[in-house]
Amino acid sequence: MAIIDRKKPEKSLLVSIQKTGGRNASGRITVRHRGGGLRKLWRQIDFAQEHLNVKGKIVGIEYDPNRTAFLAFVRYEDGSKGYLLAAHGMETGQEVLCAEKTEVQPGNRMKLAHIPVGTQVYAVELEPGRGGKMARSAGSAATVLAHEGGYAHLGMPSSEIRKVDERGYASIGAVSNPEYRYKVIGKAGSVRRKGRRPHVRGTAMNPVDHPHGGGEGRQPIGLKYPKTPWGKHALGVKTRNKKKWTSKLILERRKKKR
Repeated sequence: MAIIDRKKPEKSLLVSIQKTGGRNASGRITVRHRGGGLRKLWRQIDFAQEHLNVKGKIVGIEYDPNRTAFLAFVRYEDGSKGYLLAAHGMETGQEVLCAEKTEVQPGNRMKLAHIPVGTQVYAVELEPGRGGKMARSAGSAATVLAHEGGYAHLGMPSSEIRKVDERGYASIGAVSNPEYRYKVIGKAGSVRRKGRRPHVRGTAMNPVDHPHGGGEGRQPIGLKYPKTPWGKHALGVKTRNKKKWTSKLILERRKKKR
């Protein structure tokens, strides 16, 4: 487990973010049960290759209120500073490098083409130059399974196997704070501080408000299958667009957890 040894964030890398409360530009609620929460400042993290071929030294590991993983605060040889998504096992004083090809050690970042089969990676680029998009939550990692025809075959945390362009970059290792999954919330107030408002059960509503509503006392939903508030299937429905061009890159869909 990474030890948090830096309490205060770097002021020059903080920006304020506007809260939406789940509302779109028209002021309509498009995502329910959002609102409130503690004030947070956004940490500007290098998910791409902003410090390519420049060695950096980790000054400290920090907590980030905006995500489940920890951050590594890095000072680079050219005098610049930055945040990286911390890898599991990363320590203060360790050197990190982002280059086309470098040493295979946790925290280093390089092109997928040069990463050996069997290596765990995180913050993987789906498209070269667009920055790390996949495997960024606490404890997650993808595994390099093969190299073929300009693509790397990755086993994703979801158990999906997909092809990713070898020219894209990925960081070596697994994301820090794997113990996050065992965290006990403890009380309702902890969830409210994260910006989540109460979620009311459909069966507790009236029929006009939800397909599960109505009845005297506690009643079953009275339907063949659960429905959303808008009458659509609520469970076991594939939501992926069949016409999506990246479907051809998926070799094996994720397996259903028993």
